[in-house]
Amino acid sequence: MTTILPGSIPDLLIEPLVRLALMEDLVPAGDITSDSVVTAETQIELLIRSREHGVLAGTDAARLAVKLIDRDVACDWRIVEGAALQPGEIIGVLRGNARSILMAERTVLNFLGHLSGIATTTASYAATIADTPTRVTCTRKTTPGLRLLEKRAVLVGGGVNHRHSLGDAVLIKDNHIFAAGGVSAALERAHAAAGHMRVIEIEVDTLEQLVEALPYKPHCILLDNMSLGDLREAVRLTARQSILEASGNVTLDSIRDIAMTGVDYVSVGALTHRLRRLDFGLDAS
Repeated sequence: MTTILPGSIPDLLIEPLVRLALMEDLVPAGDITSDSVVTAETQIELLIRSREHGVLAGTDAARLAVKLIDRDVACDWRIVEGAALQPGEIIGVLRGNARSILMAERTVLNFLGHLSGIATTTASYAATIADTPTRVTCTRKTTPGLRLLEKRAVLVGGGVNHRHSLGDAVLIKDNHIFAAGGVSAALERAHAAAGHMRVIEIEVDTLEQLVEALPYKPHCILLDNMSLGDLREAVRLTARQSILEASGNVTLDSIRDIAMTGVDYVSVGALTHRLRRLDFGLDAS
């Protein structure tokens, strides 16, 4: 199967996030160390290196961090996002004004480390079930303010995205069911309110709830914290009438068994909320 990587995120969308990250370092007095010890005219070339194995992500944000400081600094990426990283590998080169590069250094490395960590974790989960039709998807358990970048990192790592926001689809969860008065009441109201372009998904905790939901033909059913036996029975009962998504404390050790039950998707909150951070360095040689 050919993997098609997502396109670059427009700078317009990620610039506020990158500006905020830079401001954390530069407010209120700028980079007083570089200003003190490096002359304004000094030009340098520094190499961005990976210090461990992984999958590269975050180059859009890293590039923009440099360009917001100094548009004249050249940012030359040697490998593309989604590529496998080797320890010591040069992934990019920064050339230009020394003060500008040093000012952006930590923000560049923070974005690369954070987002490559998500891509690497996602790739591990995706590889574990690569020989099955099941796909791994993320959740909205993201770092506040960084959802757009984190979800793109999931795509780069070979996963798929769930909702970006509450307005993407109708997702009826357990508390919605409680507040509505039951599965049937919640689905009836959702169908009445949603237009033909709105996807409806409902979360069920038991096979009884699943059976109650099936006559309403939701586009997707989220099977939450079910045993492997119940997941297999859910697949049989649904008979491909709805897309099935399994969730609930999924780990690398458990995802394959879950996929083998025949569900279509496995959602893994750990892709974005139990973060593994990759180590990168900015070196003179």
